[in-house]
Amino acid sequence: MSFVDEETSDGGGGVRSRLESYVFSCELSSEVPFYTFQGDEEEDLEHFLELRTICLGEGAKEENNVVEVTAMNHQGKKISVPVANLHVSCLPMVSLGEFELMAPVTLRLKAGSGPVTVSGLHLVASEQDDDIEESDLSDEDEDIEEMPAFKPAKKKQKL
Repeated sequence: MSFVDEETSDGGGGVRSRLESYVFSCELSSEVPFYTFQGDEEEDLEHFLELRTICLGEGAKEENNVVEVTAMNHQGKKISVPVANLHVSCLPMVSLGEFELMAPVTLRLKAGSGPVTVSGLHLVASEQDDDIEESDLSDEDEDIEEMPAFKPAKKKQKL
């Protein structure tokens, strides 16, 4: 599933950003305690992970399950932060809203045995020149057949 959003930058430089989003989910447990999200190595693309929910799965024990996120901060240094402390009896799920992180991101089950499901969106941002898009659009316009003009219906005269 993909959602595409196109935005025009206010700088007037002729560059448009295109944003595609895909569903993301991973399960953390004692057998698989971490997951690393990485984007492709393409130059024109930026990958983001937007975390939405973290919830305990079926069969979770009566214990605290702590989920930690490791990502880069604004200075380019790796930083680890606990984002959820879940427990079956009092807090089986947490909503993070739109917690957005730039790839690479590592999710780790720091405490507990899970299973814990982390879900959200994989966002892919790309920049495109307006010149390229206009040429693409003109090609699309040629493919569309021109519709004939409609004439208004003639009214009947009353006798």
